[in-house]
Amino acid sequence: MNKPEPVVLQHGQVRLEPLRAEHAPALEAAASDGQLWTLRVTSVPAPGEFDAYIAAALTGQAQGHMLPFAVVDVPSGRVIGSTRYHDIVPAVERLEIGYTWYARSWQRSHVNTTAKLLLLTHAFEVLGARLVGFRTDNFNFVSQRAIERLGARKDGVLRHHALRRDGTVRDTVMYSLAAAEWPEVKAHLQYQLTRPR
Repeated sequence: MNKPEPVVLQHGQVRLEPLRAEHAPALEAAASDGQLWTLRVTSVPAPGEFDAYIAAALTGQAQGHMLPFAVVDVPSGRVIGSTRYHDIVPAVERLEIGYTWYARSWQRSHVNTTAKLLLLTHAFEVLGARLVGFRTDNFNFVSQRAIERLGARKDGVLRHHALRRDGTVRDTVMYSLAAAEWPEVKAHLQYQLTRPR
């Protein structure tokens, strides 16, 4: 698998650009649309935490196990969320897509489908990943349905796996998509973006 390097990915009205420290104010504004840090089953930073959030993501990038992006609405130029590759393991040609969140007004729109199409295309067709994973909180049913709509398969549940911000311990639901499944999933994502609404 090729080493993931910072890159701009764009399709239609959505651009993923390498996350930078300067994105902090715009990300905080995006998270304020819906006060996303109040959601128990996500890890969206609270106001005042965005500098540290980005610094941790960039540390992960420097260490080679993360590649974070800001999600931008192209027509307005506004940052509307964030996503990243994480748990990158070149030796087994695997990475995961996660840490994904969008401003409330952009949820349930074309944005997530487009961003996943961009990330999966780059992972399978440029980086040469053999498997892409996804994970989510066992109580984040919205995220689970979104991952399943992508065509990923549920691998199982890791019980008592990770701390939530409120100090409780979550179970983590794991999903994956193999390279052999990608052509059909890609066709489906492209159809979702072009079908009449």
